[in-house]
Amino acid sequence: MDFRDTQAIYLQIADYVCEKILLKEWKPEDKVSSVRELAMQLEVNPNTVMRSYEFLTQQDIIYTQRGVGYFVSANAYKNAMQYRKLEFNQNGLPQLFRTMFLLNLEPDDLKTAFEKYKKQHFK
Repeated sequence: MDFRDTQAIYLQIADYVCEKILLKEWKPEDKVSSVRELAMQLEVNPNTVMRSYEFLTQQDIIYTQRGVGYFVSANAYKNAMQYRKLEFNQNGLPQLFRTMFLLNLEPDDLKTAFEKYKKQHFK
């Protein structure tokens, strides 16, 4: 995973988990990778993954069963969608709007590019 300097790593890991849920790769009640497994996979400190999991637990996106591990919550899709929309509205849109303003782009200018992107990446 390529981490960006503009956001805390634990939040980027939380976004990664949310993306898996939103793409329906991880479904409600699926077991989530252990803290150590995900830390090894993403090449980060286990404490960072633990912080992500704690954050996601607070958002009711995952939950823990003591001694068993972490699981995708029943409301994970809805809660992940809500979290990611809020995050995008606060952080992504202002930068997008600034770029559009600087390049004199209108929303209709982006529609064709967005449709092409969807066809290429989400068949």
